[in-house]
This record gives sequence, structure tokens and C-alpha cells, in this order.
Amino acid sequence: MSNPIKAAQYLNKLEDARCEGRWDEVLELVRKVRKHANDRTCLTTVAEVEYAVIRASQKQSNSSSPTTAVSTTDLDTGRLLPRLLEAVDTEKTYPQDRFQARVCLGWVHWTVGEYDHVAHQLPTDQEQELLQLDKPDGVSEWTRVCALKAIYLKAYCLSRDNRTVEALGVFQGALASLSHVWNGKKGRAQLQFWAELLLTEYCMLQAQALERGEKSLEDDGSLAPFRSWAKYWEVTKTQGAPLVGGHGFRGAVPRRRVWNEYYAAISNILQQDLPFPTSYTGNVTSASSSRNQLQMELKKVETAYESLLLSETTFPRADEEREEVENFVAAVMRNWNVSVGRDWHEHDIGPGGKDGLSRGVLDILYRAATKTFHSTAILRYLFTVHLAVAEFDLAFHAFDSYMEIVKKGKARVDKTGHPEPSLDDDATVLTTASQAIIALCKYGSRDAAEIARDLGTELEEMLQKLRPPLPNTGSSIPTVDEENGNGVVLHPRVPARVYALSWQAIGLSQAHWSRVTFDASVRIDLQTKAIRSLQKSLSPETGNPTDIRSLFTLSLLLAEQRELTAAIDIVKAALLSNKRTAEHIGGIGPYWREISLIPLWHLLALLLSARQDYTMAARACEAAFEQFNDPEVLFGSQTLQGSFRSEHLNEAEARTDRAHPHGLVDDMDDLEKQAVIEVKMTQLALLELLEGPEVAVNASQELLVLYTRLFGPMQFKPLAVVSKPSSEVPKSSAGTLRSIRGSIFGNKSDKGANQPRRRNTVNSEKSSVPSERPQTVGNHASMTPTIEITKGNGSTGEPPRSTRPTSVRGRQPESVRRNSLKKRDGSAHQQRAHSSSGVLREPVGIDGEPYPTADGAPATTQLRSWSSMSSTTSQQSFSKGRGLLRFDSSVSSNKGSINGSDLPALYSLSSPSPLPVIRFPEDQLERQRRTLLVKVWIMIASFYRGSKMYSDARDAIREAKKLVDDLEVEISKDVSGSVTPRNPGWGGKICLEELVGDVQAEMGLLAADEGTPYVSRAYFEEALMHYPDHPSAIVGLSNILLDIYSEVLPPPPAIPNINGEPAPGETSNGATKAKKPTPEKPKASYLLPATPLGLGTSIHQSSVASDTQGKRLPTQETPELTNTDKLPAPYKADSLPLIDRLAARDRAYGLLSGLTKLGKGWNYSDAWFALARAHEESGQTDKAKEALWWCVELEEGMGVRDWHCAGVNGYAL
Repeated sequence: MSNPIKAAQYLNKLEDARCEGRWDEVLELVRKVRKHANDRTCLTTVAEVEYAVIRASQKQSNSSSPTTAVSTTDLDTGRLLPRLLEAVDTEKTYPQDRFQARVCLGWVHWTVGEYDHVAHQLPTDQEQELLQLDKPDGVSEWTRVCALKAIYLKAYCLSRDNRTVEALGVFQGALASLSHVWNGKKGRAQLQFWAELLLTEYCMLQAQALERGEKSLEDDGSLAPFRSWAKYWEVTKTQGAPLVGGHGFRGAVPRRRVWNEYYAAISNILQQDLPFPTSYTGNVTSASSSRNQLQMELKKVETAYESLLLSETTFPRADEEREEVENFVAAVMRNWNVSVGRDWHEHDIGPGGKDGLSRGVLDILYRAATKTFHSTAILRYLFTVHLAVAEFDLAFHAFDSYMEIVKKGKARVDKTGHPEPSLDDDATVLTTASQAIIALCKYGSRDAAEIARDLGTELEEMLQKLRPPLPNTGSSIPTVDEENGNGVVLHPRVPARVYALSWQAIGLSQAHWSRVTFDASVRIDLQTKAIRSLQKSLSPETGNPTDIRSLFTLSLLLAEQRELTAAIDIVKAALLSNKRTAEHIGGIGPYWREISLIPLWHLLALLLSARQDYTMAARACEAAFEQFNDPEVLFGSQTLQGSFRSEHLNEAEARTDRAHPHGLVDDMDDLEKQAVIEVKMTQLALLELLEGPEVAVNASQELLVLYTRLFGPMQFKPLAVVSKPSSEVPKSSAGTLRSIRGSIFGNKSDKGANQPRRRNTVNSEKSSVPSERPQTVGNHASMTPTIEITKGNGSTGEPPRSTRPTSVRGRQPESVRRNSLKKRDGSAHQQRAHSSSGVLREPVGIDGEPYPTADGAPATTQLRSWSSMSSTTSQQSFSKGRGLLRFDSSVSSNKGSINGSDLPALYSLSSPSPLPVIRFPEDQLERQRRTLLVKVWIMIASFYRGSKMYSDARDAIREAKKLVDDLEVEISKDVSGSVTPRNPGWGGKICLEELVGDVQAEMGLLAADEGTPYVSRAYFEEALMHYPDHPSAIVGLSNILLDIYSEVLPPPPAIPNINGEPAPGETSNGATKAKKPTPEKPKASYLLPATPLGLGTSIHQSSVASDTQGKRLPTQETPELTNTDKLPAPYKADSLPLIDRLAARDRAYGLLSGLTKLGKGWNYSDAWFALARAHEESGQTDKAKEALWWCVELEEGMGVRDWHCAGVNGYAL
């Protein structure tokens, strides 16, 4: 008998029991529903069949695998299926009951493994649409469960038939059915079960399709399954029942596996730089960029997966591995490498920027280390990321731990013969050690160089134990590595790329140690070993002959050893290599090749200047900028002039700036920007040498403007401009304050307009600049220069103009430097002949080879000699169409290598530095930038000093001193102790004390030019008080001391002159000192001992000395000259006592002897020249000749600036 009230009550209880999965109550509730609601036969039949399926499945799962199908006998399908079919056919009143019966039919067939019948029994799409499942209150919850069940069963059967795409389409269509799960209240157990089961299978099937290539990540809906999973995860949290780790149900994959697939998919989008999929993204702000959204989603997935992984992973035993943890941190590192690369900007990362991202990766690595045991991979990653955030101490602590574990592990593997999966292979160990050496040499001080030397020795021993790599023959013949007795390969051959990197690091450590070592006897041997190591790195058979870092280091080493021809050949081979590499490599940024070639162009300019080919050296400097084709590519479209402009012009430029607001310099790191500054400084040094210091003074404003563009605005003092008489023809267009676009940026229109002015330049050069050393019969016949040793005042006539600018290495002015050693005439390719010859010659370029033009054809334009250049020659020398200025030349160099063999054709260049992009703290960057600015101001001061604008030079030095004082205040506030006045810290190359020495030495040079040698001596003394090994201060002070010894410089008066007149030997108002003739009398220097006092006298010195007229002069023991007891009164003395002059000479010798043994002075020609004078004054003629010959050799192979300026980080590029 039906009772509507009880019927409704029992129907609700049956619905609740089915939704909650309380199947033990189902049969009793079915009986009561039949009693009080006899019109719901279909419903009760379906409930009974569902109960039978559950019981059969539970029985099957207890006896075998849950994936095994239930047998038809256990389920009794012969009785249940007809009842269900009859219920479906007879049900006409309740569509939801009929829908549930159709789903139950499919479920029965699926349970017993009859997958071909499942799709035919399940409801059609039209039947689901009629139920209006998308409405919140349209159907019951169990009907929604049945809908999800039907979708899952249909997709499962399709995937079994390898119809993956169709199955994914079924899943995608089911997302609308989950709207009740997203927006409704908390679902009951069965709804959550089937929703999670559906989403899990959807995600895993999508991951499988992506792996097989059936689906692409470029599709807009490629992340839809995973985002639906993440949304379900978030909804369960808001509903008060958050999901935890483990398995969602028996037999399913772990929940973290779904997050793992999600993380893998979004990581591939990041690493492959694919378009960001926007479907199912949820609520995102429109202001955020696609990359920012990608980073936020990646971080969310990363956090979820990491929390599940670490919570479900225990610490391993010594014999266990945690492969999943190491795979996760490897994926994190791959994403980090892309995100901190040059392609990504700070605003793409989001809050915290790249530094915050790196800190987050460090936290992940340290948490992962708590779930692994001695993981070498995690230690290696810690070393890399700590380097990236400029935490060098922590980075090398991690590296030390890494090497200790690796060495013990390798020894254990060699002893037992059993490989350890968690131990890095030999190639990875070699690469990591090479990276450590490069970082030590590039950013460390002398202590770091010593560690790099020891590590290089250890790395060389490791290479000797390993088998050589496979030859670079390009053949695909497989090779068999050596196996042990168990058939296991313990040490597979390392790739040639790793072999080349290892030898490059070894050579770099040897070269770097040769520069900083105090042992002068091993320096040449270290440089020779470094060259051999770099040759192995560049070996075409087993190395990488196209590695730009090895090419740069090798060419710089050869330049220091004055092997100019070999160095030029190597630089040519690198610059003229075919452009077969891609313009853009992920993580490196656009134009990475051109940026990395800027130091090579700079080195080429220095090499050409060492060959006295100054015009081509200047063109090489221009080529460093012009290889970017358009100046806006490098510098952007920002205006730097700072002059007043009308409003409409500013608006027009603002519209242009929006199109190209930034340039490559905005994405460069500080080291690359410093390389650009160094090229410009060399360009100005060449300009000073070619056209005089006045022109360099006027062009020095460009250096400050370039610094402002690279590092931001600074407070600059307006520079004075040298005015020339109106009747004088300007030497160059650089004689006026040109705009930065016309000079630095290489504006084509400006270059074309300046051609007539350049023709005037050559004409004025012919009439006003004499030949430095005209060829005569004597010097033309003999190639060996004649050395004449003169006395302190024996030089006659006006010395020629120096072949190096006054800004180079603190070179002494001619008024201070008495004994001048003339540099021999230019090499053969310079052709400094008389203009009367009038012989037309082919352009020889470098080493007699013609420069290729932009289209690869050699230039055929004829060139005259330097002294007879016509206006046409001048125009061609500075034209933009020459091959040296165009990087995309297709002509490669095959001219000789170091040992005379041909260099291989270089078709590509390796990627830039193997180190990550290191981001220093802002305060450290500011210190480095101020240090560079001090260097800029000192160079400008040297230009003023050469132009005899002493007041302006003093102002420029004052600007440098202000910066040094500010640095001193900042360093005094540093409480970490990592930066001290004598230690610039990691990444700093010049300490504060050396900067003070630079400023004081420049003041000393200025005082010497002004004719106040004793004031100059005080500045030099103060420079050495701060930095005892300062080269230019030592040379300047030594020259003054030798002048005091030889009595060229009279002593200062004991009583100041009340009239304010200058002291003897000094001049006022900046006038140069006039050399007064000395009366003919026997020089006391003939009688002075040749050895320091207290070391005894030789037989020759104790004997009687004779003069040139054959007269007998008193010996050293003569009491009339050597008795110091009867010294005249100070106000009557016109010379210093003998002991004071000897002390001055011996001190000069000691300073110079120590300097020439250091890395900063072993190739410093000025120091050797002064040392030769000290030997000469001591009567050691043979040693003086030896030093002078060495000075000649150094001068012949010396560039317009020091070789060190080509590499801002030493030998490391």
C-alpha cells in the first residue's frame, strides 16, 4: 500500500545511501520504497543491480588485481541484464530513473569486460541534454553521479581502442557537467569519487597524448585538464574538505602524479617559449602579461607538487635513491635557467623579480636536500644558484662538498665495480669543475686565483685518467666503451665539448695565475702551459675549435707574449667566421653573438695599434658598434643630448621612443657595458695619438655621455672645450663636440657629411705632423735599432712625440723622462715612407691580406703610404663599406695558426659563458660603476694634461677624488667585512687603495708636467703609501729619485724665498721646466759606488779612476770628497750629500726591481726603461743594455693601451 509521505522519506534515504556509498543499507531501503512507492520499479531495480556490481567488484578486488574484470558468473549478468532492459523499456514517467538504468547497463558491461557493448548501452548526448544537468537544481545528485560515470566509461572504452583524441573530446565535453561541483555545496562521497576519477583519467590521458605527439602544447586548451584538476583541488579547500596526498581511490595513480604531469606540461611551455594557453585560466588580471601569468601558474603548481612530494617522501637509507625528488629539482633548475635568462625581464617574473625567483629556488633545493642522501645533483645546483645571486662563499662551500663526495664516490665505484645512480658522471663533474675555475678567475682575487690553479691541476689529473673523447669526424659509427667484468661501463667517454671546456678552464687558471703570481721565474712557463692547454681546447679532432672564449684567451696570451701575427690570425678567424649560428638562442637573448664579439673587436684594435696601424685600429673600434647595423638596436632611441627642444619635437620623439624605447645595452650586464666603455676609451686614446690631445679633450664628452647612457645619469662637471684659431684647419670632425649618435652610434648621414672634413684631416697631417722616424740610409739598411746609452743630461734636441698617448698606463712626460728610447718605425704594412715616393700600393689589411668587403669580395682600392695619403684614401679608410666594419662577411680566414698550420674553418661560435647570469647586489654594482667612472675621469684628466690645460685636468682629478671619497665612506659602513679598502670583494677588480693610488699618481704626473717635481714626488709617495705596487707611481717616483741622484734635479731650498719665486728646478704658472746647461766639471757620478752602501766595494771601485783626458781623479777613499763631517750649512748647500743621493738611487732600483717582477710590471716598458737607467747610473752597463733590449721588445709589441683593458675580467671572456 503506497504512502506518499513515507515514500518520499524512503526515497530520500535511498538517494542519500547511494550518494554516500552506504551499500549495506540499500537493500532494506529498496524493499521499503517498493512497499510505499510501487510506481518506482525502475529505480529500485537499478539500485539492486548497483548493489550487486559493488559487491562483485569488492570480492574481485580482494582476490586479485583491481583492474581485472569481474566474471559474468560472479555478477550473474544473465539475470540482472534482462531485468534492467525491461525496466528501461517500461519506464515512461521518470526520465532520471530511465537515465540511471541506461548508465547502469553500461556499467555492468564494463565491469565484466564487455567493452564493445558499453557505448551502445550508455545514454546518448541528447538524453543528457534533456536532463539539463547544467542547472543547479534540475536533477538529483545521484543523476549527476551517473552522468559523470557515463562520461568516464565512454572515454575509457575509446582510449582502450587507441582513440585518444576522441576520448579527450568526451572528457572535454564533460567539463560542463562539473559545474555543480565547482559552484554548488560540498558533494557527497560518490560525487567526489567519480569527479576525481574523471579528472584524474582526463589529465593522465592528456599527458599521454602530449607525450605521443597526438596533442600539442600550442593548442589553446592544452592545459584545460590540468587547470580543471587544480580548480577541483581549490574547491575542495573552500568546501572544508581539502584533498590530501596519497591515492584518491584504490588502483588509481597518486594525486601528486597528476600534479607532476601538470608541472611537466607547463614547464615545457616555459622552456620552449610557446604561446600561453588562455582557456580555463580562471580569473586573471588583464594588466599582467602572459609571461607573468605563466610564472604565477608555474609557481602555484610547483608549490602544490613539492608539498605533496616532500610530505610523502621519507629520508632514504644509504643504499636507497630518491629519483623523483632529484627529477623534480632538475625540472626546477631547467625552468630557473630560462626564467633568469636574458629573454625574460623583471616585470615578466612578478614580485621579487629574478632575485626573488633565485631565492625561492634555493629554498626548494635546501628542502629537497632533507629528503636525499648526499645528492651530488642538488649540491651542484646549489653551487650554480648561489653563484647567480653573487653568494660566492656559499657557492664554493657547496662546490667543495660536491667535489669531496664525488671523489669518494668515484673511488668507491672503481673499487667495487658497481655504479651508483645518484653519482654524477664524469662529463658532469668535469663541467662543474670547469665552471668553478672560470668563476674563480673571473670574479675572484689572488686567493681565488690560487684556488683555481690547484683546481686546474686536479682537473688536469682527472683528464689524464680518462680516455680521450671521440674525434670530431662527424661519422655516425657507434663506439663501444670499456666494460668491467660485470659488463657495466664505469667511465664512458666524455663528449668533445666537455673535453674542450675542461682544457679551456685549465688554460684559464694557468694564465690567470701567471698574472698574479709573485714568482717571476715561473711566469713564462705558466703562460706556455696555458697556451698548450688552450690549443688542446681548440683542437679540431678532440676539442671545440669554434669556442670564442678559448679564442679570446689564447689571442690575449699571445698578445702579451708579443706574438702579434698569431694573435691577429686567431682574432680574424673568430670575427670572419661564417654566421651559421642562430640569431637567437633561448635564455641568452638576441644578438648574443655580436655582444660577445665586442671584446674581440677591442683586442683586434689593440693588436693593430701594436703594429702601428692606427687607422685600422680606429676602424676596428668602430666595427665593435657597427656590427649591430642600426645604432638603435644597441642604444635604443633614447635622447642623451640634454639640450632644450621644442614641445612638438619632444612629442614626436616620444612617439618614436614608444616603438623602440630600449636597446641592447638595457639588457646587458655591467661587465658587458664596461666592455663597451673600454672600447670607447681605446677609441679616444687612438684619437689622441693620431690627432693630438686637444682633439681627444673635445671628444671626451662622448665618453661621459656614453657612460650616462649605459649606467644612468651622474653628476658631471661640464668639460672645457679647446678652441682653435679660425685660420687653422680642424684636424678631424672629432675636434668639435659631436653628438653621441654621430660618433659613438655611427650615424650614416653624419659619416657621409664628415668625409670632406676627413680629407682635410689627411692634408693637414701631411703638412703639420712630421714623420716620427724618417727612413734614412742608416736605419733603412739595418733592421736592428742602435741603442746609445747617454747620461742624465746627455740627450740633445727635442724628443719626438710619443707613439702612445699620455693616458696610457701613466706614461711619464718628456720633461720628466730624460732618457728616451725611440720606438722603431712602423712595420712593413704601415708604409711610413716619404711622400715623394708616390708609389701606389694595394691595401694589405692585416698581415698582408686584403680586408673583405661586406659582400665578401676583397678590397681592391689602392692605398698610398701614410705620409702621402690622398683624400680618396682617407675617405676609404673610414667608409662603412669595408669588410672590417661589417660582421656578416662570408670570407673566412685560413691563414696560419700558432704553430704555422692552418686554422680550421670556423663555421659557428659556441654560446657565451657557461656560468649563469650573476646578479650582484645593488650596492656592489654601484661601487663597481663608480670605480669605472673614476677610471674615466682619470683618462679625461690625462687628455687635459697632454693639452697643457692643467686647471681643467685638476678639476677632472677632483671629480675622481670625490668619487673615491664617497666609496671610502660606503666601504666604512659595510659591516659584513666582505669589502675592505684593500679587498674589493667578489667581482671587484680594483680596491679602494688602488683607486686612491690612481688619483694621487695622476696628480703626481700633473705636477711633473707643471714643473714642480718635488710636489709630484709628494703625490707619488702618497700613492705608494696607499698602494705600494702602483706601477705609474713607482715609475714616476723612481725617475725623480734618479734625477736627484744624477743632480739633474737640484735640492729644494732650506729657507723659502720671501718673494714667492719658484725654487731651483721648479717653475711657476704651469710653465715647463727649462734645462740649464751645467758647467764643465768632473761628474761626481763617475766616483759613486756601483753597489748599495754596506755591501763592500769591488777592486775596480777601490782603484784609481781616470777621466776621459787621462787625468788621475781621486778615488772613493779620497777624504776631500767623501768626508761628510764637514758638510756646508743648509742654506749654503747647492747639492745633496752623497749618502742621500745614493739612498735615492738605491730606493729607485728597489722599487723598479720589485715592480718588474710582478704581474702588473713584468711587461711594463716604462718600468724597464727606468730600471735600465738605474743600472746605467750604477755603472752596470751590461744590465742596462739587457733591460733596454727588453724594453725595445716590449715597445714593439705594445698596443695603444694595456692588454688587460680588452678583457674586463682578465683572461675570461
